[in-house]
Amino acid sequence: MSGATCKNGSMSTTPAAPGSTALDPAVAARLKRTEDGLLPAIAQQYDTGEVLMLGWMDDEALHRTLTTGRCTYWSRSRREYWVKGDTSGHFQHVKAVALDCDGDTLLVQVDQVGAACHTGARTCFDEDVLPVAR
Repeated sequence: MSGATCKNGSMSTTPAAPGSTALDPAVAARLKRTEDGLLPAIAQQYDTGEVLMLGWMDDEALHRTLTTGRCTYWSRSRREYWVKGDTSGHFQHVKAVALDCDGDTLLVQVDQVGAACHTGARTCFDEDVLPVAR
């Protein structure tokens, strides 16, 4: 499958041409990447809105995510691609991918199986809540 951009900025997953191995050029042209070619990708539980984690994607990781229906990220520390769940069994099945209005952040709505955080927690954002003045 390949990403096609919809009017609202979301990217649908539609069948790719046989042998396609690159991100759709129309999608790639809209991306505003960091100096190292990456985009932050926020993983969100599709049915509850729960924010699960933040990962990084380059064009290839986004292409793999759109074409396989499984989240693929770029590990900045290991300098390699990783598919969420391949080693942990905690899969992220992609339901939708949206590009923000600036083209510099992805929202990946997923059906999370198991923990999203490498610590074993459901989300990376529930362990260290900071105090907010009211």
